[in-house]
Amino acid sequence: MMKFLLIYFYVFILILNAQTLSVEEAIDEALKNHPDIKKLSLGVQLSGSLVDVAKADYLPQLNVGAQYNPHNTFIMPQNGQFKTITDDNWQLEAQLNQKIYDFSKTTSIIKAYEKNKDIASLSLKDAKALLIHNVKNIYDAALFQTKALEVRKKDLRTKEELYKQAQALVREGLKTEADATTILSAVYNAEDALGTTKADLKKALSALSFYMGKKVDLETDLIDNLPSLAGQNKESIIGESYVNNFALKGLKEEIVKEGLMYKAAKAKNYGSIDAVASYTHQNSINEYDTSMIGIGITIPLYSGGRISAQTEETRISQEMAKESYNAKKLLLQEEIDTLMIDLERYEHTIKAKEALIDSSRATKEIVEARYKEGLSTYIEILDAASTSLYAELDLLEAKFSIKRVMNRLEYLRGERV
Repeated sequence: MMKFLLIYFYVFILILNAQTLSVEEAIDEALKNHPDIKKLSLGVQLSGSLVDVAKADYLPQLNVGAQYNPHNTFIMPQNGQFKTITDDNWQLEAQLNQKIYDFSKTTSIIKAYEKNKDIASLSLKDAKALLIHNVKNIYDAALFQTKALEVRKKDLRTKEELYKQAQALVREGLKTEADATTILSAVYNAEDALGTTKADLKKALSALSFYMGKKVDLETDLIDNLPSLAGQNKESIIGESYVNNFALKGLKEEIVKEGLMYKAAKAKNYGSIDAVASYTHQNSINEYDTSMIGIGITIPLYSGGRISAQTEETRISQEMAKESYNAKKLLLQEEIDTLMIDLERYEHTIKAKEALIDSSRATKEIVEARYKEGLSTYIEILDAASTSLYAELDLLEAKFSIKRVMNRLEYLRGERV
């Protein structure tokens, strides 16, 4: 009695310690710990710093300098002759520059860097959405292998039972030793397939662990949540993707940014107007102060073709950004078309496999009953078992293929972030 109580207590402890992991928990851990997300988050901060750097050009620029020479030779005319004097000298100076107008060059650059920050933010969102997509696919792969493992275990138990029956029928003289040996081979094949499925499950959980940054044990319970196929209209999905897809939005912002850089490059041809003020205190042979306040105009007359080349470079970059956006839209539509075709195909596959499972189970029961009576061969019974097994595995594969399609559509529509 005490032995049974200890066994029950041990099982109860195992149940309490069993870890349950939902896909939402896996996603949260991945978003929190994955280094790519941390890196891109720093990239957004870096883009914000570049905006501050660009804005500094519109603020006053104050420079202070000092110079001391302990040994300096001065030449001075005296009585028609030149006389040299050696002495030390020092100088203090301060200069203030304030940009007044540069034909919107600086304004355009500031706006371009602000767009660059928006692009970095969209890249971060796209990376998060892609990470969510990958985690969900890996989670679903682990869940698929978990369910496939149960099917394989059931198949192994069935073939082990068949082997016991075959041995009994051999002892009764109703079957030959070849029958039992062939079924034993099927048992070994089932064990091998079970081991392969278990290895695939370990690989999926290992990949999930790397994404999450924490260990996911083989005994972890995964929660199944099949997606709803209601309301999956291709036109509405394409429309939502054009509006919400993070990569596409980033390319649209890239067009605006390159347009602003093109405008800034053209403004370089007109120069700039700056206010300048300076003060200098000089102490050499004589001590004196100088000061200056004025306005300076700088117009580039010739730059060796640099400004023209930079203007052409930014114009081409803007055109390239437009074509990148158009190409992305075409690829997006093509991928959605393909996914919707796959979705329709998998729906038909599920219906066919469910019907096949029902019929194969009935056939399997009849063949097994006939085999016990010596009316069926081992080939028929193994064929019936294989048909039932592969129908269940194909049904699982179709259901999880639908989940992969739904995960991809969710990513393309820019959801979850």
